[in-house]
Amino acid sequence: MGTISSKSSDSSHGGREGGGQLYVSLKMENFRIRADLIPHVYGSVPIIGSWDSAKAFSMERESASMWELSFVVPPNHETLDFKFLLKPKYRNSPCVVEEGPNRVLTGGTLEGDARMAVFKLRGDEDVLECKVFIKADIVSPFDLAASWRAYQENLRPSRVRGIPDITINVVPDSGVENGSAASLELDLEQYVVPAPTTSSGVVYAANLTESPRSLFHTGISSKSGITSNSLHSSTKAALSSADCSNIRKDIEVTVPEPSRAFPISGMVESKSVGTFSTFQKQDGQRGLFVDRGVGSPRLVKSASASAFVSDLKLDAEAKGMPAAAGAVAAAAVADQMHGPKEDCRLAIVLVGLPARGKTFTAAKLTRYLRWLGHETKHFNVGKYRRLKHGANQSADFFRADNREGLEARNEVAALAMEDMLAWMQEGGQVGIFDATNSSRCRRNMLMQMAEGKCKIIFLETICNDQRIIERNIRLKIQQSPDYAEEPNFEAGLRDFKERLANYEKVYEPVEEGSYIKMIDMVNGYGGQLQVNNISGYLPGRIVFFLVNTHLTPRPILLTRHGESLDNVHGTIGGDTVLSDAGELYAKKLAKFVEKRLKHEKTASIWTSTLQRTILTANPIVGFPKIQWRALDEINSGVCDGMTYEEIKKNMPEEYEYALKPHSRSRKKDKLRYRYPRGESYLDVIQRLEPVIIELERQRAPVVVISHQAVLRALYAYFADRPLKEIPHIEVPLHTIIEIQMGVTGVQEKRYKLMD
Repeated sequence: MGTISSKSSDSSHGGREGGGQLYVSLKMENFRIRADLIPHVYGSVPIIGSWDSAKAFSMERESASMWELSFVVPPNHETLDFKFLLKPKYRNSPCVVEEGPNRVLTGGTLEGDARMAVFKLRGDEDVLECKVFIKADIVSPFDLAASWRAYQENLRPSRVRGIPDITINVVPDSGVENGSAASLELDLEQYVVPAPTTSSGVVYAANLTESPRSLFHTGISSKSGITSNSLHSSTKAALSSADCSNIRKDIEVTVPEPSRAFPISGMVESKSVGTFSTFQKQDGQRGLFVDRGVGSPRLVKSASASAFVSDLKLDAEAKGMPAAAGAVAAAAVADQMHGPKEDCRLAIVLVGLPARGKTFTAAKLTRYLRWLGHETKHFNVGKYRRLKHGANQSADFFRADNREGLEARNEVAALAMEDMLAWMQEGGQVGIFDATNSSRCRRNMLMQMAEGKCKIIFLETICNDQRIIERNIRLKIQQSPDYAEEPNFEAGLRDFKERLANYEKVYEPVEEGSYIKMIDMVNGYGGQLQVNNISGYLPGRIVFFLVNTHLTPRPILLTRHGESLDNVHGTIGGDTVLSDAGELYAKKLAKFVEKRLKHEKTASIWTSTLQRTILTANPIVGFPKIQWRALDEINSGVCDGMTYEEIKKNMPEEYEYALKPHSRSRKKDKLRYRYPRGESYLDVIQRLEPVIIELERQRAPVVVISHQAVLRALYAYFADRPLKEIPHIEVPLHTIIEIQMGVTGVQEKRYKLMD
């Protein structure tokens, strides 16, 4: 016999008022139905609105014996009047209508007794009885959207099933289209379009750091002297203790440690196998080492490393929380609850001789931390010095026996530190303090100023490659404002080398406090990372970033997939194939990549796991292709497969809150907005962090074929754009964004291959 079920038969109107809709499922089961007879349904609105059997709706085969038809009932049609019928598939013979009265469903409740569907095929002799299942539910628009998306995906199977995650296309024989160099008539420069924000020229990294507000707030011009009255009392005390003229080098400097530290025995942790072994210290070396040579990195925690222990403490104000989701947010909350209060603010103090890549390393680290959501600023002491004392100081100014010069340099360092600490008190989280800081006296002064206010980690850059040092020196002469007024390059070169010699005479490597040492890691081949007394989530992320970063020049090409059918229809999300225009772009992109990277044999192509990016990459040959789940488009949840007009109609509150295109209302936080059962931009940033780390680690060019939201987040990292701007960054279709990474920073170039 037939069955009927309804979850809200007695309160359907109440459910409808709450935003739900009546969803009806009709099923019919019989093993004896012939293959040439297809079950149909006909009747009143909203099924077909006609009792003409020629217009009856066909039921879909759910299994060998089950047929099903489901639909949504509009609010103004609560009563359904219908019947089942069997319709011949291949001939024009009459339809067989079920016996008995019409079936009436009102508000999800079946009137009368549930019964089987009885069909008389040849008079009274051949009777077919079928079980009937009628189910009515009040469901939300979100559930309806999800079920429709699943139906569409099953209806249109993927064209890229069976393609492995890693593929390498063989270069086709000469004469084959897109494979022959002779067939390339592509002039790349004709496709160049202006970049919207970032400069394509070389910019001196120190010029992009924070402006000295302490100089301007006290009314002091860049050429005038500075009085001691403009300094905080604690800064004056630290400056007085920084007089190194009577301090012998063999005297150990007292290091204030705000945290209670307890040494633990030295152990070696192998990340690849999860085992431990005793660590034997090498002469003249301390701390944790990461060997970036052949094989997996070895993480070695030294005997001098310490673990921070403190009572559980919750900061009710919860200041200094990053604009982040996932692991970063969880770690920040944990640090607020468990860590010392000063540990919530972190100062990364650069240490190293000139021309060792300190400023470039600081700029990369600043960009990375900002992108993760941490409020980070880069303070360059050289910028303070130039604004205070002028840019044309000779090498004599940097001599250790020049007491006036030493006092002036310590004074501007104290001013920069004071500015950084004041900014932290206002909510700043991570300050990057960029200077040589080459003596223990200077570092001791900084630690005294920071005591109880923030945790200091020294980041020392050491380079022993004379070729790299010479290259950096020449770049310094060409770009630094210190030599902008020096017309003679050779004269500037001699002066800088004399300045460098002055620093080398008194340089003291870091051996105190918490520190990270980067030793010969500039070019990304080999090198060491030495770490001491480092703990906590954020310092750990910094170590992980630094061990994977280098300054080897290489391009990174970012592009969206070719136009898809969903782009044509204006729907978001989905997993459709390319349109005709999208397929044309895929061919043009292949030609572009072949010409642009024809000398780059180790380049690679990265795509998402969605078929529109894989199909866009298909024509590219000769390079390995790697699918990343992390590069998939932002998960639009229940809105997947819907147009903005459909969202506006069915979910007006969601649309007005954050989905309205080009809306910049302060009330609408598109960065944090999370699609129902989907993702936010902050979620996307969290899953993209491994992609960023790998892009930094790669020494060869990479072509990233992905989606709009993902490329917005990646582009924001390289262009150092504020997080709040990410949802509004324009990443047009059929355009290639070339990011050039190297010792001179990041430059951008754009190519538009087609409209």
